[in-house]
Amino acid sequence: MDIQLKRGLIEICVLKVLTISNSYGYQLIKDISPYIEISESTLYPILKRLEASGLLTVYSIEHNGRLRKYYQITSLGRNKIQEFIFEWQEVMKIYNFIKENIENEKI
Repeated sequence: MDIQLKRGLIEICVLKVLTISNSYGYQLIKDISPYIEISESTLYPILKRLEASGLLTVYSIEHNGRLRKYYQITSLGRNKIQEFIFEWQEVMKIYNFIKENIENEKI
């Protein structure tokens, strides 16, 4: 899969998980992994980018004697998910057009 496309999909997956509840990095990886391959080295730069864009906020809570960063979606983040759903409908139209034409071709 194209790396830029994958990064964009992971961003939306992170935001989606955060609509369910606030979460921390390791838990986000566990929640997203069944749907798309993700590693810590991929996740944390995405979290920083989402925070810088105002799509999520970060706060810390002590857990087992150390601070754990939790991420919370913002209203901008929720809007981003809605934009993604709307835009993906266009992508699916294009996908179906390409797939239909390939399936109809005689090889």
